Amino acid sequence: MITDPLGYLELLHLNLNAKMVITDSGGLQEEATVLGVPCITLRNNTERPITCEVGTNIVVGNSRDKILRHALAVLNGDVPPGKVPEKWDGKAAENGYLLNASGSPHMTANNDGTRMKRTRPIRICILGPSLEIVGGQAVQIQRLRMRLASIPELEVSFLPINPRLMGPLRLLQRVKYVRTIVTSFAYGLSLLWRMPRLDIVHALSASYWSFLLAPVPALLFGRLFRKGVILDYRSGEADDHLTRWRIAAPLMRLAHLIVVPSNYLVDVFARHGLKARAVPNFVEIEQLPYRQRDLLRPLFLSNRGFEALYNVSCVLRAFGRIQARMPQAKLVVAGDGRLRGRLQGEARDLGLRNVTFCGAVPSDRMATLYHEADVYLNAPDIDNMPSSILEAAACGLPIVSSDAGGIPYIVRHGVTALLIPRDDDAALAAAALRLFEEPGLASRLAAAARAEVLDRYTWSAAEAHWMDTYRLVARGEAPTGV
Repeated sequence: MITDPLGYLELLHLNLNAKMVITDSGGLQEEATVLGVPCITLRNNTERPITCEVGTNIVVGNSRDKILRHALAVLNGDVPPGKVPEKWDGKAAENGYLLNASGSPHMTANNDGTRMKRTRPIRICILGPSLEIVGGQAVQIQRLRMRLASIPELEVSFLPINPRLMGPLRLLQRVKYVRTIVTSFAYGLSLLWRMPRLDIVHALSASYWSFLLAPVPALLFGRLFRKGVILDYRSGEADDHLTRWRIAAPLMRLAHLIVVPSNYLVDVFARHGLKARAVPNFVEIEQLPYRQRDLLRPLFLSNRGFEALYNVSCVLRAFGRIQARMPQAKLVVAGDGRLRGRLQGEARDLGLRNVTFCGAVPSDRMATLYHEADVYLNAPDIDNMPSSILEAAACGLPIVSSDAGGIPYIVRHGVTALLIPRDDDAALAAAALRLFEEPGLASRLAAAARAEVLDRYTWSAAEAHWMDTYRLVARGEAPTGV
């Protein structure tokens, strides 16, 4: 039923008698919570987070499947009732409260004329590599910063662990070993200067020496200044790191909360006596062009870093086998790293044709490469939760990958991807050829993978995890000494 514009009281009457409210309005989210009516919000975030924390509101984004699933849950009575937030009792003037969108009191007068303590956003500093360091951490930091910047409850800054120095000091950053010393010193000084003005330090972490040089100073300074500390650990080498470096686990226990991007790392940390919380990576679905590939062309894409653990060599060897069966096949290899010259030489030695090495590719160009390709190849020996797999799935690419580390936690063999044992170029080639030989296989895998990304790996899914994490640490409720 479509009505003419309604007055406020008429609209309240409709809300009160509704089974559910579906809206993008902040006001309706608040009113539904007060009235106890389930509310589904068709946005990727909300300025009224308290309506989700204790109220009746669920933020679902614009995914049709997610909207339908939550709506059916409401209709079936599977959604627990919310409650009216504290001080939403209709007595704001009497009690001297003025509430902001997040439910926190701004400065105002009490009944006796005294001033209340002023509340402010949670001040967070994210520590990690800038985009000058090519890799998944830098990309995820950029995405997270852009998304968090729009949330009034947070005040987010960024401190690169690889600061670009000025003047003569910049020359020192070009000298091997010396650059590590001067860069680490500059980073540490910047961190000390910022620390008094922060509530939470959010430090991204790789493994081994990178762990000692970047997050460990944040862990120590955070404890020294009595700030909340989040260790955001992202390396697929966690098991080896914790096994070989006895000092790693005690240092990690300085964090108030350990966050990891996959349940794979949750399990790894648990084996070493550490509790971790999974907050998944997310992709910017609006920036990734989707194309349905009903008729596959032999156009292959690989886009991992040129480091030993990513085993791009296996992709090249597999492509040699594919090209023996499909002479017109083409391979685009995006990425850069220490092994670039060796991999280019291997491609020549294998006699590969139609192979293009693109070097490091910015995210906007990467979206174009996903769109142009028809099959995604991935063969790491060690991995955690590669964003490249999520991006390929979002673009509709069928995925053939090794089963390294956390990859089976995000894609399932025969359901959303084809998985093969590590460093097995024959198996990688055979699985890729299956996509061309079995009618409907590629389309089925690609559709299922994209649906899972839309449901689990977009900002609308990740936002609640991050907000809950920050609030938990800001309130001092995160377990210390994890």
